[in-house]
Amino acid sequence: MSREALERRQVWLYLAAILAGLGVGGLVPRAGPHLEALLWPALGALLYATFTQIPLLRLLDAARDARFLAALLVGNFLLVPPIVGILLLLLPVEPAVRLGVLLVLLVPCTDWFVTFTHLAGGDTRRAVIATPLLLFVQIVLLPVYLWLFMGSSFAEILVAERIATVFALIVLAPLAAAWLTERRAERRGVRGRLVERLAWLPVPLLALVVFLIAASQVHAVVGAVAEMGRVAVLFLLYLVAAALAGIGLARLARLPAPAGRALVFSLGTRNSFVVLPLALALPAPWQAATVVIVLQSLVELFGMLAYLRFVPLLLPTTAPAAPRRRG
Repeated sequence: MSREALERRQVWLYLAAILAGLGVGGLVPRAGPHLEALLWPALGALLYATFTQIPLLRLLDAARDARFLAALLVGNFLLVPPIVGILLLLLPVEPAVRLGVLLVLLVPCTDWFVTFTHLAGGDTRRAVIATPLLLFVQIVLLPVYLWLFMGSSFAEILVAERIATVFALIVLAPLAAAWLTERRAERRGVRGRLVERLAWLPVPLLALVVFLIAASQVHAVVGAVAEMGRVAVLFLLYLVAAALAGIGLARLARLPAPAGRALVFSLGTRNSFVVLPLALALPAPWQAATVVIVLQSLVELFGMLAYLRFVPLLLPTTAPAAPRRRG
């Protein structure tokens, strides 16, 4: 099986992993703490493999494409937050659920975004070059957004004992390791081969992560089922709103069709990998946020199947031929 085929079918792999995890967690509840202990190194490995796909050494290259970059930043960091704020009006006042929605929808993706841009015939080069900037800007702005949306509740989250430790060990450490890997590979001239090998890891590692989450957090999953239907509808509405915003912004910025497609996929895909460790580190009353983030990933993957079908039609690379005159 090729890597592209694996990525096309990944949603079914994740669904199977979740169902298997719920089965194991329900039948062998004593295994929960042991599986949770495995979750953290699995998450670290997932983030490391994911970060190695981001050209961290080419951060300044993104600035050379000012029009695309401006559209990308405006779309993800100025248009998306108001869209999320409006959609939150559809949810009950359940802080943990709302936090999960905020965590996952406010940060643009840096991995699936490139994959689906490629599958849709978008400008993969622009997408790849922009990913380091998207990653660093979201790390800076996410606390600001959470404070704006949650107010005093954000202070309670911020002082949670494990948040700073998890962010340093599970997010910053893999990011630093990926940067060192890329730097060493660039010096030896083997970056292409190394990145190609590591690119096979995110899908099976994410399947392992969602299995471990479902198995170790089975009670949180079951307890949040009542709210998940409304949350899933919210995520579907977000995908529609993001597509419309991306297409409108691409036309306003007069981007070529391949760059416009990359923009739409950037607005539609969210960075669940990075925020998942933060949700898992939250105190027990906030654990429903983890379930929300996993649900968003699944809804997003199904949504990307629709994006792959309709975005190329709405942003065609060539204009349709003019009809011939008769007579």
